Amino acid sequence: MSSIKTVGVIGAGLIGASWTALFLAKGLRVIVTDPAPGAEAKLRDYLQEYCSAVPNATCSLDACMQNYTFVTDIDPYLETIDLIQENGPERLDIKRQLFAHLDAHTPEHIIIASSSSGLPSSQFITDCKRNPSRILIAHPFNPPHLVPLVEIVPHSATGEEYITAAREFYLSLDKDPIVVKQETPGFIANRLQAAVCAEAYSLVSRGVVSPEDLDKTITSGLGLRWALTGPIMTNTLGGGGDFGHFISHLGPALRCWLDDMQEHRFDLGSRERVDALKDIVDGWVKNVDLKKVEANRDELLAELVARKLVALEK
Repeated sequence: MSSIKTVGVIGAGLIGASWTALFLAKGLRVIVTDPAPGAEAKLRDYLQEYCSAVPNATCSLDACMQNYTFVTDIDPYLETIDLIQENGPERLDIKRQLFAHLDAHTPEHIIIASSSSGLPSSQFITDCKRNPSRILIAHPFNPPHLVPLVEIVPHSATGEEYITAAREFYLSLDKDPIVVKQETPGFIANRLQAAVCAEAYSLVSRGVVSPEDLDKTITSGLGLRWALTGPIMTNTLGGGGDFGHFISHLGPALRCWLDDMQEHRFDLGSRERVDALKDIVDGWVKNVDLKKVEANRDELLAELVARKLVALEK
């Protein structure tokens, strides 16, 4: 992917700014645009704080700060950009108009990737006439400058060469891309997260466990294990190296647990239940220094990612 030297970032909110920090720390030039008031200053402050936190960065903070340009109009730069990372609002009308414009005004071969966390690209390429086969989803897990996962989600007409090129590009940034073979609402990571969170909400709202202890079951148990082996491999190891044995052994219990989960499914449509859960969670987090929690998370996350990269290279 040596041909990708300059990346266009459209939208410099939390995700777009994090992508920008990653691209800069890995030696790429970045052209950034965002129409929000104060976006340029917010981006500069973000980069000053987070560029040096990128694992295995290849550029100093000074080099990063000199290698991006914030513009109010990206159109004059579109012919010089090698890849676009779009981070606009999750609104179909906005994305349809934006992608039609980008498709019409960029070189035909460049990848146009969306960070959309739920809208599949098949829904917003309808007005693209030039080359919609180079459009796909490249959904990161927040924050992109630390978490390696990128979900590459093509639409049915995305060209294989663009899927391969996108995967190679994100790999070159020390990301860990997966290819989602069929468009599905929420893609993969958010669907898994939604399933866990739905049960977490149910358990807390029913008084089975406190919000703090619920989180500990992930951070001190499941999360630690899943950071090293995902659920499928964890189950395989739990079955003595035989996934089928694990399913056969725990199948009856799993069915019972899943039936109980369905019976006590948390109703996100109930304002009363949602407000009651919010009050329970607020009772815990009001006494927590959230800025410190976030800083500790990012520091340990960067260390974990860096150590995993070293381990994988051995």
